[in-house]
Amino acid sequence: MFGLGTKNIGIDLGTANTLVYVDGKGIVLREPSVVARNNHSDEIVAVGDEAEAMIGRAPASIDVIRPMRDGVIADYDTTVAMLKYYIEKALGGRGSKPYVMVCVPSGITTVEKRAVIDATRVAGARDAYVIEEPFAAAIGAGLPVMDPTGSMVVDIGGGTTDVATISLGGIVSSRSVRMAGDKLDDSIVSYIRKNYNLLIGTPTAEKLKVKIGSASMDAAKKLGNETVRGRDLLTGLPRAAEVSAEAVAAAIHDDLQEIITTIKETLESTSPEISADVVDHGIVLTGGGALIQNLADIISDETQVPVTVAQDPLDCVAKGTGESLKSIEVMQKK
Repeated sequence: MFGLGTKNIGIDLGTANTLVYVDGKGIVLREPSVVARNNHSDEIVAVGDEAEAMIGRAPASIDVIRPMRDGVIADYDTTVAMLKYYIEKALGGRGSKPYVMVCVPSGITTVEKRAVIDATRVAGARDAYVIEEPFAAAIGAGLPVMDPTGSMVVDIGGGTTDVATISLGGIVSSRSVRMAGDKLDDSIVSYIRKNYNLLIGTPTAEKLKVKIGSASMDAAKKLGNETVRGRDLLTGLPRAAEVSAEAVAAAIHDDLQEIITTIKETLESTSPEISADVVDHGIVLTGGGALIQNLADIISDETQVPVTVAQDPLDCVAKGTGESLKSIEVMQKK
């Protein structure tokens, strides 16, 4: 039996966060995909939560890096170091090398996919395999992916939004767009800068998105304001400002419309039989973006298809990646 003496693991290697699923234990680790590195010695100073706390606060000698960008590896060596840290931490730093299943966006190239596999092997895996994010998300959301019926999942992560229809254990049609949580945060930063003459950091923008972000301008009117702090662009001095939920809704409106357009395009390229199944069973949203208030309602209005948010949407990809470990013998024979 493969993997004897160690637990095999599934990794949701996200642009914003990394989740690790250990076979038989479930999700044991969830930390930001962030690494702090000394730019003189190249020594890794911190990984995960500890590194994220350094964003915007680190001295010049330390670079705080997010090695994943738009769902793919942007800094190979730093990704290897991060994966090595997380694999060892998840397994308690002991045991033989595990087999690892890693999720990847559906739209990445063969070269990008190979980079993920190679990085995971170098980080300590006995061998590594990949599973496409929307398929993993559908498994984690409890959709009947192996049945002869169509399901549709929209996974809105940190770097990419993956949209796919699934039937009989495979992806029937899919789209992947590099428009997701990070881009929404950037749009909020730009909007606040332009309309409030205030420069805020990405972590502050993310907090605004989580607390008062809404896909509906009408609903945003009822969500109130949030106080943010940043640097005044006119005086250069620190300043606080009250930002309305309507401002946040306006900031992210165009980005959300691009995601909705991607969903529509996927539906348009789907066979009539699968489309009929999707109309019957609805679209399921997963990923952090699924938590944006009123997004399911807006997508439903635009597509005329029922839309629901999966239970624990942040964990669906990691759970699905972990569940796919049960079929790892099949992957080994490919």
